[in-house]
Amino acid sequence: MSSEAEKNDYRIEGFSCANCAGKFEKNVCKLPGVKEAKVNFGASKLSVIGEASVAELEKAGAFENLKVIPDKKREAKVYRVEGFSCANCAGKFERNVNGLPGVEEAKVNFGASKISVVGQVSIADLEKAGAFENLKVHSEKNNEPTESEAKDEKIPFYKKYQTLLFAGLFVLLGYLSWFVNGEDNLITILLFLATILIGGIQLLKIGLQNLIRLDFDMKTLMTVAVIGGAIIGEWGEVAVVVILFAISEELERFSMDSARNSIRSLMQIAPKEALVRRNGHEQMIHVEDIEVGDIMIVKPGQKIAMDGVIVSGHSAVNQASITGESVPVEKKMDDEIYAGTLNEEGFLEVEITKLVGDTTISKIIHLVEEAQGERAPAQAFIDKFAKYYTPIIMAVAALVAILPPLFFAGSWEAWIYQGLAVLVVGCPCALVISTPIAIVSAIGNAAKKGVLIKGGIYLEEMGSIKAIAFDKTGTLTKGVPAVTDYEVIGESNDDRNILSFISALENRSQHPLASAILKKADDEHIDYKNILVENFSSLTGKGIKGEIEGIPYFIGSPKLFNELGINNKRIENRVMELQQQGKTAMVFGTDQVIIAVIAVADEVRESSKEAIEKLHALGVKKTIMLTGDNNATANVIGRYVGVSDIQGELMPEDKLTSVKQLREKYSHVAMVGDGVNDAPALAASNVGIAMGGAGTDTALETADVALMGDDLRKLPFTIKLSRKSLRIIIANITFSLAIKLFALLLVIPGWLTLWIAILADIGATLIVALNSMRLMRVKE
Repeated sequence: MSSEAEKNDYRIEGFSCANCAGKFEKNVCKLPGVKEAKVNFGASKLSVIGEASVAELEKAGAFENLKVIPDKKREAKVYRVEGFSCANCAGKFERNVNGLPGVEEAKVNFGASKISVVGQVSIADLEKAGAFENLKVHSEKNNEPTESEAKDEKIPFYKKYQTLLFAGLFVLLGYLSWFVNGEDNLITILLFLATILIGGIQLLKIGLQNLIRLDFDMKTLMTVAVIGGAIIGEWGEVAVVVILFAISEELERFSMDSARNSIRSLMQIAPKEALVRRNGHEQMIHVEDIEVGDIMIVKPGQKIAMDGVIVSGHSAVNQASITGESVPVEKKMDDEIYAGTLNEEGFLEVEITKLVGDTTISKIIHLVEEAQGERAPAQAFIDKFAKYYTPIIMAVAALVAILPPLFFAGSWEAWIYQGLAVLVVGCPCALVISTPIAIVSAIGNAAKKGVLIKGGIYLEEMGSIKAIAFDKTGTLTKGVPAVTDYEVIGESNDDRNILSFISALENRSQHPLASAILKKADDEHIDYKNILVENFSSLTGKGIKGEIEGIPYFIGSPKLFNELGINNKRIENRVMELQQQGKTAMVFGTDQVIIAVIAVADEVRESSKEAIEKLHALGVKKTIMLTGDNNATANVIGRYVGVSDIQGELMPEDKLTSVKQLREKYSHVAMVGDGVNDAPALAASNVGIAMGGAGTDTALETADVALMGDDLRKLPFTIKLSRKSLRIIIANITFSLAIKLFALLLVIPGWLTLWIAILADIGATLIVALNSMRLMRVKE
């Protein structure tokens, strides 16, 4: 059994001091069956690896009468919810579910149309809590869409909106009757009443319930307006109010569904079945039943169903669904491939390394949906504002209806009508959706382009970044050493034979740069493994030596050959020239003559220079490279990519200090690193950005933003998307409030009508929704 499987956590009650906690930890470590124990005095917790009963643990803590309680992690069950029409309704559903017996905690993710519940509850109970909006609840299974979601697009228009169409038909008949029979005719009134009941029965039902509970939301406002309008005989206008409000809700639903579809489309990327070889037989197996270690067969042109490692074959794989890059990537033996990517050319055999729920695409979908549920600061403000805004509008409407007739001899009928119009125009639909649609659209768009943004707060923060710190190795550079220069000295022209000798020596070396030379030999199909090397030895700090065909060969620094008595000024100048370019130069030869010079360097990414230029063009004031590498190499690379400042020879704590200093000066700072080595600096920045999230689970989990491919050009796109998101959110909020204020000012001369009110409301909702959805089309 693994140590991870044996780990158990406990809460401890009764600690009086840190010394007692230390004594308790020692006592627990002595228990038979316990391999390791660690007490967290601050959190009053104990972690135990091994076997120990609660009774034994309490006996170990009997000196202070400690109580030990198993700390069972509360697992939340996630359900998909169909039918949300607005953010307010999602909030009400969350409150209803939290009030159910057996529910410890419930949280709605409106962006992803999900609810996570800690505790015991049935789907029937959840649907009862959502009965006010006829919500449908389905248990989630590995991010797969529900059957009804999958069929949603196939429902004919007339069936999907039949209630609205029938209501529209009755209102048209009502106005026809008005022109023929008059406004007060019984048939006219009945037709308008039918419109109200067909199109607004759900609205009236919820609104009346809210009114009884003094729960004021947009449906309460509309219900009061509808009932008031009917009482004063404005049947025609009330019928139109009901229909237009229903259209407004459908617009909200449509815009949110369009934004959600950007993620739903990711769910359809990976096939649900794969061809697997088991016990010598090939069979199609559902991904749920595929196990780690199975061999999956992928033919040319097929999509890859699971994450794994290639054990046989060679191909080009299109990884656009993961990294956002449409250019196929060459894949060979021992290379990783991901579910949802497309095998374009070769026949592959792949050993499965992850279960379906743990694949990279599954994690991306899960993290993006979580991110869509995280409220951005602007959204949190609007939610709080809307909480007080609705009761204030009701109070204003009441004052408009009552004060003029009481104190200024106004007509009760006219001013009650004005008050009802205030209720309609004050409906906060546009205001409430001004932020969530924008956030969901932007995060979904970014995910499809290979940028994982972990929440609305980071989406907003990216637009405010004034300084960006970059790690060098693996961020601005590829992080893998490569041979950059290979020059044979003298008259010999047998480059391949000389490289085979160099590779044969390096094949026995433990030096980190040896891998670069061996890779060059492999790429050029040079056979070096069959070359016999005798009397091999490492010359510490200088190089290596070995005999091939009876001749001693050396490879190392120029200093090694100086000691051998071989002085070549031209070679020394060439080595110095290479070193000034940030490369590590090595010399190969015998104890008589220098034969070749070979240089190795960590290559700069092709995207680094372009990305830095674009960042400066976007107005980022400071770009700084932080590296532990020597200053000479750091300066060469830093100057080449164009960063505005370079700091070399830094320890991790030095990087942390640099990021803190940047925050003091610029306030909004991002740090780009690999998500592991630069963890302290990433944590200290406003936004931590990890490179190559597709390759590492750690980067996916720890970063605020993950660039799924190793492409820094995604960074300027992310900042551009963030700034556009902020502009759109601010424009939405400003427009929503301005149009309501303008309509409310029409009350002063008595010009506000229900027609103007509902058109202002539905117009604002439509414009805000369409404006937000523009974020789905922002390009790199």
